Amino acid sequence: MRSKIHLLILLVAIAFLLSACAAKIYGTVELVDDKMQPIQGENPQGTVVHMINTTATLDKASLTATVNEKGKFESEKDALTPGKYKVEATRIGYETQTETVEIKGSTRQKLAFKLKKIDEGRRKSIETLTSDADKIINPGEVNIQPPGM
Repeated sequence: MRSKIHLLILLVAIAFLLSACAAKIYGTVELVDDKMQPIQGENPQGTVVHMINTTATLDKASLTATVNEKGKFESEKDALTPGKYKVEATRIGYETQTETVEIKGSTRQKLAFKLKKIDEGRRKSIETLTSDADKIINPGEVNIQPPGM
């Protein structure tokens, strides 16, 4: 009887260790000014972090996490497949920041993003874009106005 209990405890411990070793992308997002200093009164909650596996099939290529009130994010458990990931933190009014990481087996990759506030005077206006290359922009760099303004 004791050997069965020990075996059961061992199996539970192994299962726990395996689940704790799942691949994960996690980290923090901080909102900063042009001098890279934290912006007082600005909370990064709601910032979106896209995780795009550039080596996976289309159905497993993209994940998204949202930053919580403490400025932290993490990928969903067991959602990452091995491959090279382009990880983007994006928020309207701030420069998008991108990192590239490689995930293998049970890789746990921690990232720290510092998104710089965009000076309103430097934002692009859709009306002034002339080439296709100009139209590839970060969401926070566009000043979108309703028609007729």
